[in-house]
Amino acid sequence: MKSNHMNQYAVNLIFILMACASIFPFVLLVMASFTDQKAIINDGYSLLPSVFSLEAYKYMMKSSASLFRAYGITVFITIIGTVVGLAISTMLAYPLSRSDMPLRKVMSFLVFFTLLFNGGLVSTYLIYTEFFHIKNTIWALIIPGLLTNGFYILLIRTFFSTSIPAAIIESAYIDGASEFKIFYRIVLPLSLPILATIGLMLGISYWNDWFNGLIFVTDSKLFSIQNMLNRMLSDIQFLQKSSMTNASQASSNIPTDSVRMAIAVIGIVPIFCAYPFFQKFFVKGLTLGAVKG
Repeated sequence: MKSNHMNQYAVNLIFILMACASIFPFVLLVMASFTDQKAIINDGYSLLPSVFSLEAYKYMMKSSASLFRAYGITVFITIIGTVVGLAISTMLAYPLSRSDMPLRKVMSFLVFFTLLFNGGLVSTYLIYTEFFHIKNTIWALIIPGLLTNGFYILLIRTFFSTSIPAAIIESAYIDGASEFKIFYRIVLPLSLPILATIGLMLGISYWNDWFNGLIFVTDSKLFSIQNMLNRMLSDIQFLQKSSMTNASQASSNIPTDSVRMAIAVIGIVPIFCAYPFFQKFFVKGLTLGAVKG
């Protein structure tokens, strides 16, 4: 018994150290965003600001209207993209998991093929702009993410195949349930663990996405928060490069390092705060997905 307790204490200590190592960079990031620019240059980064300053956030709040609009756009595309993407993935993964589906192997290969090869940036851009006409629309931030989730489809298909007992589906057929009713009333409630996992991955990918906005959006009113922050970072870098000219003497007063940290904080804090709330869905899904003996 004593050795078991010692092993448990050792495991707990290891996980505590790992948690501290994971939290440390984030704490350092936040503290640096509240540190005066001159203090960062002279003293470097520290866990406690040697000179507390809000100049980085004041600088960013000069364009607060655009910042809040970008936040609203990001929340919208994250919610819509996650819900629609999860619905598309599950509706395709379920028939692929059924052994009696015609051409199941061919369809699975086509989904897997998209993980290995794509049409390239030029052809993708032409199809989305000339065929789908999504350039400078809100859909440019949603549709490309919906059509490139083959990895999620295969994960859900594997879960359906290995974790949903075939006897449950067969008994539902005997009771006269339709295919849609089996999918909606039986398969989905038993699949909450994988649905929560894929939903979280989709949400994070939509929240952090900046590439689609960079390629398909030129109207600043449609910028997501990542594109907005990327534009701010580009402006700061431009001012730094042009600081030798007389016309940009004021650029030397910009808290460049602390602004970079503040940009990272603004981009990561919302998703960082929302992440713990998904834990209850994982636990609930594991409970409902268990096969009772």
